Amino acid sequence: MKLKENDKIPSLEIFVIENGDPVKKNLDEYLKNKKVIIFGLPGAYTSVCSAKHLPGYVKIHQKYKDKGIDYIICVSVNDPFVMKAWGKENNVGDKIIMAGDPFLNFTKAIGAEVDKSERGLGIRSNRYSMFVDNMKVIKLQEEKDAGFCEISAAEIFLELI
Repeated sequence: MKLKENDKIPSLEIFVIENGDPVKKNLDEYLKNKKVIIFGLPGAYTSVCSAKHLPGYVKIHQKYKDKGIDYIICVSVNDPFVMKAWGKENNVGDKIIMAGDPFLNFTKAIGAEVDKSERGLGIRSNRYSMFVDNMKVIKLQEEKDAGFCEISAAEIFLELI
């Protein structure tokens, strides 16, 4: 990943669903003057993402709020409709913002893209968690292999911020 701690998050757009429609949102909207957790993963409905990464953040989201976190954002190289459906199946509610990065604009800008073509997924995001304070990366944990969720897991990352 080319993004490092103390770097500023690039001002780019992600997609979310609002009132049933896909909407482009500039990350500045969520990050400016806020404390935010962004976690990225290879894809909605994929095994480790569905079994551990997203459910971990859903389960302990209140502990992050208790530490002063304003938002938790899940970013994946999926369209916003898929992210919304996946979030609904995982009882995300308003705990996590489910953001699609279908064109890899954010993922490539931070250098998190990985080629998962051999598994039929194409270019996806590596697995990571980051703590961002007012657009600046304070803490970043990236997995060496996107098939694992250890150092970027919600429970582990909470202890680092």
